[in-house]
Amino acid sequence: MTSPEGIVPTEAHVPFDMADAATAVVDAAGTVVGWTAATERLLGYPAAEVLNEPAAKLMAAPEDAQNALSIVEQCRDQGSWGGLVTLRHRSGHPVEVGLRVSGIEGLSGTSEWSGSGCWLVSAIDLSKIPSWALSGSLLEAFLVRSPIGMAVLSPDLRYVWMNDMLERYGGVPRDQRLGRRMAESLPGLDTDALERQMRKVLETGKPVIDYEYRGWTMADPYREHAYSTSFFRLDNSDGHPVGVCYMGMDVTDRWRARERLALLNEAGAHIGSTLDVMRTSQEVADFAVPRLADFVTVDLLESVVRGEEPVPPAQRTLPAFRRAGQTSIHEGTPESVAAPGEPVTISPDSPFASCFFSGRALLDPVMDVAVTAWTGDDPDRARKVREFGMRSLMVVPIRARGTILGVASFVRSRHPDPFEEDDLLLAEELVARAALCVDNARRYTREHTAALALQRSLMPHNLPESPVLEVASRYLPTDIRNGVGGDWFDVIPLSGARVALAIGDVVGHGINAAASMGRLRTAVHTLADMDLPPEELLAHLDDLIMRLGEERVGEENIAAALLGATFLYAIYDPVTRRCTMARAGHPAPAVVAPDGEVTFLSLPAGPPLGLGSLPFESAELELPEGSLIALYTDGLIETCDQDIDVGLARLSNALAQPGLPLEDLCSTVVDALLTRPPSDDVALLLARTHSLRPGHVASWDLPTDPAVVASARSLAVRQLAGWGLEELMPTTELIVSELVTNAIRHGTGPIRLRLIRHDVLICEVADASNTSPRLRHARTTDEGGRGLFLVAQLTRRWGTRYTEGGKLIWAEQDLPAPS
Repeated sequence: MTSPEGIVPTEAHVPFDMADAATAVVDAAGTVVGWTAATERLLGYPAAEVLNEPAAKLMAAPEDAQNALSIVEQCRDQGSWGGLVTLRHRSGHPVEVGLRVSGIEGLSGTSEWSGSGCWLVSAIDLSKIPSWALSGSLLEAFLVRSPIGMAVLSPDLRYVWMNDMLERYGGVPRDQRLGRRMAESLPGLDTDALERQMRKVLETGKPVIDYEYRGWTMADPYREHAYSTSFFRLDNSDGHPVGVCYMGMDVTDRWRARERLALLNEAGAHIGSTLDVMRTSQEVADFAVPRLADFVTVDLLESVVRGEEPVPPAQRTLPAFRRAGQTSIHEGTPESVAAPGEPVTISPDSPFASCFFSGRALLDPVMDVAVTAWTGDDPDRARKVREFGMRSLMVVPIRARGTILGVASFVRSRHPDPFEEDDLLLAEELVARAALCVDNARRYTREHTAALALQRSLMPHNLPESPVLEVASRYLPTDIRNGVGGDWFDVIPLSGARVALAIGDVVGHGINAAASMGRLRTAVHTLADMDLPPEELLAHLDDLIMRLGEERVGEENIAAALLGATFLYAIYDPVTRRCTMARAGHPAPAVVAPDGEVTFLSLPAGPPLGLGSLPFESAELELPEGSLIALYTDGLIETCDQDIDVGLARLSNALAQPGLPLEDLCSTVVDALLTRPPSDDVALLLARTHSLRPGHVASWDLPTDPAVVASARSLAVRQLAGWGLEELMPTTELIVSELVTNAIRHGTGPIRLRLIRHDVLICEVADASNTSPRLRHARTTDEGGRGLFLVAQLTRRWGTRYTEGGKLIWAEQDLPAPS
């Protein structure tokens, strides 16, 4: 097409500017009743020549006048018409225009066109758009059939042309947008951002491709849509910009799919942060509200909450459920009928029960059919459904590794859109990912509970009471993330009223560490019964762990738990008030004097157990009456955010309270040093020492003469009389006689007899020989060999203890009950 003769483009005739739009008004009879200057410039007719004349005379050819009938039909059916028409200029040449016919309400008149009203006819001269060079059919496709919304805006960003698809996108009639800015007709969009893009295109000439934005339009005011738009500049033949064209399409489905994928990726960072079943379930609910739903509940089988294996239901019998998590858009979750941790009652006919039994997710978009079944016979639940306007429901089974662990429900009340199939797919994927986290947490809960139960069963349930040693203890397992560790302690009564204190730390966490701790504690008890000094006990323990490590080839996790374990062993003698200690890589104990002064003992460190590199050494010190010994593991003083010296200083300050009862002192120490959940197990053992009063101990040095046996019996009887233990005289005479006779006959001098009145009566006979007696079962014809057998029958226990100068045979008798 070429420009009509005699028309020279000027600034007043900028293409696509609405000032160039030729406008006329035609009444219902098809008569021209309105004519503008722009129309006169387009067709050359002054107003006087066309007013009150038939509009059909402006058509270029008779057949075009016939085409007007089809225009009349479409106007009658749809209220408007748009397309390409050839008009006749006053000079006779044809004029190609893009024509738009729209009804004008409120004007009287009748005709076959519409029955009443007038028509506004707008035309744009296509000859002024030389860069398009479009055929009529292609432009008509843009106007009517294009699946992509298209519009042309003038340099001042006013609509001058748009196709039908764009009109449908916006939901605003074309007549209300032409000649106006975006903000005037599309209030639901960020029009400032769109106009910035178009100004940039007008200034630079560089097109903008696939610019995405979201918003609401009059076509769908209750649902957010996403659009992808491209902008490019329109230039005239001289290269000057005459407008901007944009093409857009609705990409809401693509955007939602991308948003759902991003939501699932985001869920991975928010769900499963801990190995706790209840916390993981709550994270699912917290994440889904308000991203997907307005109210979410997570109900798990009670067995799952306890960490047990879920058992499939039999004969469609609903098992017990417990509310594990819930979140609402309303503060305090007023919609809920159960608080987290409480049992949940589920109707057998409800969607929840159907979902649980079938294992398939259910979607009730409008909750019309299922609302009664959902609420069941619970009037409170039915009231809450009505009160909060719950109107769309999804129920998804929580399934992991082929087993259903519970049910998650998603409800919408405030959100305007009902749930769709895509929402159900998203909920299923979200719950599937969360289910693995819940099952992992359940499995860990089971293992953690088993490990903790095993460890507590292997730890001493009640520490032995002794008048010479007050004890108090604390054991704190590590946080649920790291699991139960292998820290332990023990108090072991020994012969001669002595008491052993033990504390250790096995490497690692979990059941293997707990089991290894139990084996180590058993070994210590066995070695302690042999009355070994601390350094020898550690040496035997070290050899035992090395042998166990060799036996556990291929079971590195079990062998590693024992290898490198730390241990401290101390023996307190209340008669001499001396304490002997040795340690294998364990933190040094603290000793608190009666005046409150705290000292960390400088013991030889020794290597951890199982390394077999260096010998162990012991140290001995005398403790004043009322001294306090504090044994602990490194979890008490070492944390990731403080140096060990800081921990020791805080421990020293907490222990410097000599008048505090031991139980209260234990709590004070734990509260002062553990200001947050521990990252490692913590064991603490406090022991306050007391000595035996001189009146409770009697000892005599005896010569190695067989005649002294009778004197020894007399000395023992007189001492028992002084203690008021006449009931024990006969058995004590026999025990003293047998032990002293054995010492004279089989040992070497000097011989020492000692009686100790403790919570039992202890008889000790020491000599300088290293030969240990053994219990014999004499035959009926033997004249001897029955002495130690009789001693074993008459006492609660007996044994041998090696000393620096030889050995010591001891026997214990129960004291008579007070009358």
